[in-house]
Amino acid sequence: MAQIKMEELEQIISSKYGNTTGIVIIKDGVVLCEKYFQGCTANSRVHVYSVTKSVISILIGIALDKGYIKNMEEKVLDYFPEYRVKRGEGKIRNITLRDMMTMTAPYKYRFFAPYIKYFTSSDRVKFSLDLLGGRGKTGVFRYAPLIGPDILSGILVKATGQSVLNFATENLFEPLGIRVEKSLSFESKEEQLAFNRSVDMSGWVTDPAGIHAAGWGLTLTAMDMEKIGQLYLNGGMWKGKQIISSKWVEDTTTEHSRWKKENLPYGYLWWVHEDGYAAMGDGGNIIYINTKKKLVISMTALFVPKAGDRTELIKKFIEPVL
Repeated sequence: MAQIKMEELEQIISSKYGNTTGIVIIKDGVVLCEKYFQGCTANSRVHVYSVTKSVISILIGIALDKGYIKNMEEKVLDYFPEYRVKRGEGKIRNITLRDMMTMTAPYKYRFFAPYIKYFTSSDRVKFSLDLLGGRGKTGVFRYAPLIGPDILSGILVKATGQSVLNFATENLFEPLGIRVEKSLSFESKEEQLAFNRSVDMSGWVTDPAGIHAAGWGLTLTAMDMEKIGQLYLNGGMWKGKQIISSKWVEDTTTEHSRWKKENLPYGYLWWVHEDGYAAMGDGGNIIYINTKKKLVISMTALFVPKAGDRTELIKKFIEPVL
């Protein structure tokens, strides 16, 4: 990128996307831009919110590759034989792993999710299972930001016999040179809010039962996210080693459902766009992959309400000059 364009980009980010903490742009394997804001550095780690979902998607794929999970048509409740289905709620027996991964599983809550009860629950997997079903139809897109995805963490633990963090460290983070130091838990709302504002906390949030959150709770650096994007752009290959099968990369980034209200295609916990796909989290955290241009852009950001749309920034001010 020409120096003048880089200066313009920095000004745009500072003025319109002021909660940004880092941006990395790599095209054809070459770093074109690595810039940090708000006193942050390459070592600054922030809560990447729903980007966590796309990481879970990768871990599900690795579990499939290794035979821990058989296929996407497996019934969710087969992994939880101890769970008792309440009378009149038999339809949740047919909800599959595919339904969970494509956000087409129904939930009992409609407009107001019981977040306070979720955050104070001692077992968020069971809490999420209790909310499956209701009047909605299986197969209809229903985005579940927080409540629901933890079921996938529960499945990973049941299938692999490891914690999600241990499985991720062994099979994804260490091979890519990503460091996620420890499991994190909070004793109060204040501790959680401090975590959301932190830029130096390395870890992955768990519930009191020790299950790692699947829809949020992971901290990463901008370069960590860039590595994940490069892994996918390279068909699951990293430094000559196949970390995740190319078939899973293709499957996860192919449209399987669509959020009709926003006209957004969805794969397996990845958003799909006309030139590729993206992992997106609240506040503007994003891993954006343009497969045609061999381009990966990662941005980290601290949460603010109604954060500026990073895909608009990328499409308007970055892609045109590349």
